[in-house]
Amino acid sequence: MVKVKICGITNLEDALAACEYGADALGFIFYKKSPRFIEPEKAKEIIRELPPFVTTVGVFVDEDANMINEIIKTVGLHVVQLHGSESPEFCEGISGKIIKTFKMKGAQVVGARGHGVSQEAERYRVSAYLLDTYKEGVEGGAGALFNWGVAKEVAKAGRLILAGGLTPENVKQAIKIVTPYAVDVSSGVEEAPGKKDLIKVMEFIERAKGAL
Repeated sequence: MVKVKICGITNLEDALAACEYGADALGFIFYKKSPRFIEPEKAKEIIRELPPFVTTVGVFVDEDANMINEIIKTVGLHVVQLHGSESPEFCEGISGKIIKTFKMKGAQVVGARGHGVSQEAERYRVSAYLLDTYKEGVEGGAGALFNWGVAKEVAKAGRLILAGGLTPENVKQAIKIVTPYAVDVSSGVEEAPGKKDLIKVMEFIERAKGAL
């Protein structure tokens, strides 16, 4: 069964509802330019109230490694998602499990210097790869689709988390095409940036879990 991460959590109501509906992981964005940014102290308060067996993920964009490691400890994060241009060497300095994001522009990874998607992913010794759509001037999730056929190739290289423009309406199709380890959604289940539409959250999780 495909795992589901609900990202961009900013309040306890959305967090608890997502858990109740069956989310496997919740994402907290610590990138200050994001409309879904959350202060570490607030994230810590929310995480304290979560039920057991729900994975907490901190999303960072080209942040200082020492700052990331400090937030991991103080907030209580299980996993770090690096959403910027972090190098393989940078990843080795981060505590715990890492998801490395690659931004897709057409069939290529932005900034890959000629490497194919699979080759670029294999440079990183991380727990999972996340593919998202590149959108100029936007960091931390663009909310747009990319070619899922490319993602299918990366899924052969390791655990793949599929993101980018997913909604309750298209998630089942995406999973059937790509067969990823997990899917990740933020804007596709919102009523406004940082506030979830709980009906969409429920529908997204149900359809993702039932896709295969």
